[in-house]
Amino acid sequence: MSDKIKKSDLVILYHRQPYEEEVKNGKTVFKENKSPNGIVPTLKSFCGNAEKGSWVAWKQVNAREQAKFNRSVQINDEHGDYEVIRIALTAEQVKSFYHVTSKVAFWPILHTFPWLFSTEEADWDIFKEVNRLFAEAACEQVSDDGLIWIHDYNLWMAPHFIRKIKPNVRIAFFHHTPFPAADVFNILPWREEIVDSLLQTDLLGFHIPRYSENFCGVARALRGVELGEKEPVEPPLVSSGMALSEPSVTKSIKHNGRTIMVDAWPIGTNPTLIKEYLSRYDAGERVAQIKNEIGDQHFIISVGRVDYTKGAKQLLEAFQRLLARRPELRGKVKLMLVCAAAAKNMTIYQKAQKEIERLVGAINGEYGTLGWTPIMLSMRPIPFAELVPYFRVADTCWITPIRDGLNLVAKEYIAAKQGGPGALVLSEFAGVAVEMPDAILTNPYSAQSMDEAIDRAVDMSKEERLERSKSLLNTVEKWDINFWSDHVLKLFNQLKKTKLRALKGGKADEAA
Repeated sequence: MSDKIKKSDLVILYHRQPYEEEVKNGKTVFKENKSPNGIVPTLKSFCGNAEKGSWVAWKQVNAREQAKFNRSVQINDEHGDYEVIRIALTAEQVKSFYHVTSKVAFWPILHTFPWLFSTEEADWDIFKEVNRLFAEAACEQVSDDGLIWIHDYNLWMAPHFIRKIKPNVRIAFFHHTPFPAADVFNILPWREEIVDSLLQTDLLGFHIPRYSENFCGVARALRGVELGEKEPVEPPLVSSGMALSEPSVTKSIKHNGRTIMVDAWPIGTNPTLIKEYLSRYDAGERVAQIKNEIGDQHFIISVGRVDYTKGAKQLLEAFQRLLARRPELRGKVKLMLVCAAAAKNMTIYQKAQKEIERLVGAINGEYGTLGWTPIMLSMRPIPFAELVPYFRVADTCWITPIRDGLNLVAKEYIAAKQGGPGALVLSEFAGVAVEMPDAILTNPYSAQSMDEAIDRAVDMSKEERLERSKSLLNTVEKWDINFWSDHVLKLFNQLKKTKLRALKGGKADEAA
């Protein structure tokens, strides 16, 4: 790249492209994501607001397409102008890096399912090779005093390769999944390389203190890092009494003469956007239509995807027990389960999908009548604008993953209720639980706990629904996606000042 071309002051590394592609009349058109909520639009706004922002992602490209593949795409959308650098991966690289090594080897460890862990097909060398390609692309784009912001475990090894190429660049890393305790994480044969790479960053971010404390424990056990001072957790995070509570959080790590900032703060949702959706005439019509279709039934909604960590099997079994235990509810409750199926080549989830389909068929077959179907199942992702009216109408939102990094659906439901009566049944093991104590918290590993939670939701008075919903809305609105963005920007500014002081003092990461 020519020196005359301005480099980027912010480069985001994320495995997903920040748009959807559609071919019209033989020409590729880039469209906004169907879901305008969540992390992708927020990251795009960081890119758009930077003086010059770049986004690095991968794209599967076959041999015929390689010669004419356009590596760089310039995007201009509602978030601003930014460049997307696409790393062309072969089908074999995608399968090994993402579908097998990331999902078969790493995913079960991160979510504490060690019995599902397998290294038989995992290829660590290909995983590192793809991470190296991301690192090289980032270093080509970033200015000398810029920031490279890496997202999630798929790119664990990117900091290692970046630091080799650009020793003094600022590196931030945000972990979107849970981070397990040392006794689980250390099952990974590549644990030292992963931790060594993460210790090359300047800032490590996690959703909640439990995950950041788990990482600190791993780093201390494997590399004897020096932990900095701890500070009490701040509201809305609950400091004790919950499955994922932590009373205090470590703010920094020292290793090989370098200081790494550690942060734990959950991503928020966008209640303003959801409110705008619901204010539209067509949304009002759809809400009225759904209410008419549901009638006086107690309407329960659950939204996720096909994944053994999401707890769909346990939820369906609890719903089946509800109908068996309480025959008076037959014909008076309805469950809408949105469970987006994984890609066909994700074989690890095929068993989970078949079990969901079997259970839904069995429940509808046993309890359904000509005039009443207990469960509506959608295995396609529903666009966010279509989903919000269902949230608005639902009496109960049932979100009970066995383990989840955060879970924005719980926040989206509360935002859509806008303080109206609604009950949120929430797993204790979703990261979001530590900031939503007014939800009906349940242990998805326990049939009794799940039964008690759904009974409580169905039987809860309107007054209690209103009280809980308003309290939860206050949390969702106060600590929204804008709060998280401001929080991250403050950390970036602090990191820049710290780095400049280190460079002027001649301490610029010699140990890196």
